[in-house]
Amino acid sequence: MEKIFKKILQGYQTFRAKYALGDQSVMHSLSHHGQQPQIMVVACCDSRVDPALILQCDPGDLFIVRNVGNIVPPYEKDEAHHGTSAALEFGVRFLKIKHLILLGHSQCGGFQALLNNHDANHNDFITNWVSIIKNPDSNVQNADDYAKLALDQSYQNCLTFPWVRDKVQQQELTIHLWFFDIKMGQIFTHLNKQEAYQPLDSGNFLPS
Repeated sequence: MEKIFKKILQGYQTFRAKYALGDQSVMHSLSHHGQQPQIMVVACCDSRVDPALILQCDPGDLFIVRNVGNIVPPYEKDEAHHGTSAALEFGVRFLKIKHLILLGHSQCGGFQALLNNHDANHNDFITNWVSIIKNPDSNVQNADDYAKLALDQSYQNCLTFPWVRDKVQQQELTIHLWFFDIKMGQIFTHLNKQEAYQPLDSGNFLPS
């Protein structure tokens, strides 16, 4: 058996022992009471950026949608397929989450592909998807800056959804812009007053 596959099977057994065995288990409770997360995370598919692992959360703590580039597209009510928008609607309108975290990260391959637009003909979907994020005047030169630009534009796109905008205006929903540095293993949060990213700590987890 491949070493990596054996590792995930062992991990599954550890999960079962910790969360699933016994009538008082976390999974038994979640099955009986349903999910009631207060936090939603829009994260990237990158295998190095797992929100539940980074934040050390248990099952049921986070409602997560992942896509290439952790992008929130603009509100478009049409007959196309909108997976991320559907997840956002479910989280905000039905689960009534209180916090929405947009979690970007360093070394994002999706935005690197966009910067290297000569590779556009070598993929079927990636370039078209990440092209939702516009680079005004071509002033962004590296993937990390592009990822932060994507966070800002995704935030603006969130506000095009009427039921997100209403919740924010009524102070029933807070949107956070977080950037995870893979090499440092550290989250930086965008502070509005400083218009900059600062290391996340218990004193600045809310946008100021």
